[in-house]
Amino acid sequence: MLATLLAEITPPSGAWPDLPFEAWRETAATLHLMTQIVGKVRLRHTPALNHAWTGTLYVGARGLTTGPMFDSGRVFEIRFDFVDHFLIVEASDGARWSASLRPQPIADFFAEFIAGLESLSLPSKINGAPNELPDPIPFREDRVHAAYDADYAHRFWKALLAIDRVLQNFRAAFIGKSSPVHFFWGSFDLAATRFSGRRAPPHPAVPHLPLAVVRDAYSHEVSSAGFWPGGGGIDYPAFYSYAYPAPEGFSSAPVEPDGAFFSEALQEFILPYDSVRTAPSPEAALMRFLQSTYLAAAECGQWDRAALERGYDPSGQTLV
Repeated sequence: MLATLLAEITPPSGAWPDLPFEAWRETAATLHLMTQIVGKVRLRHTPALNHAWTGTLYVGARGLTTGPMFDSGRVFEIRFDFVDHFLIVEASDGARWSASLRPQPIADFFAEFIAGLESLSLPSKINGAPNELPDPIPFREDRVHAAYDADYAHRFWKALLAIDRVLQNFRAAFIGKSSPVHFFWGSFDLAATRFSGRRAPPHPAVPHLPLAVVRDAYSHEVSSAGFWPGGGGIDYPAFYSYAYPAPEGFSSAPVEPDGAFFSEALQEFILPYDSVRTAPSPEAALMRFLQSTYLAAAECGQWDRAALERGYDPSGQTLV
């Protein structure tokens, strides 16, 4: 049945690149801030959605994109192009602005980008401080983060492209409420979330994140999985999966493939990216992780799987 979930996944050329976090840690930190700046513009120009989905970015054919946004009858989009390494703003009336992605302080990137938006008559006032980071430096003052390694930015996007395809197929098998597959610029991760349909108890506070945002994000029971390039307590790229609230027995549930484990520190399942990248079929390895950790949440949490899963088969372990 796993083959059914994977039937339409053909690995793109050059998928699953080596992505050692230490080799591009500074670039990742700088790119994280760049995506926050662009994400805050999307937050301003997109109707509010539940669970903090309003400002997310999406994996595109050449990088990351905001998708369409709206301003006074115009539609515009902002794209990170990790092939030719440009930040591009395009509007429905033909207006266009672009700037090269290159090593430069965040303060300079911010000033250049805001000036570019203003040149297109697009409102550009945003909250000028990073989110979800300890000791944040206001964007216009940040001359600390200035790295941009084009090779690793490209590798990161290629990894996201491959992972996005698997997450999209995984999401398609669920008919209950689920999130898009989207990139959270606050935490710098690609994620997809499934909901049981039941309310959740109030979530405790999370450092460096407003409590109102946390409570909205976790208002209902979830099983969420995604990918980090590194940082946040793990200094290597990894897949994660967690449940909120975590049901009894969740942490000790059997999960696949080999290499997956439950992190007591993070309170979620972890699978190193390299375990997937070097597997005979990375797509199958990742799908086993996604499906087995979801089953841990759904079975331990007594989700109504028959109502939530397309083609649910009570005699099997996966969807058909």
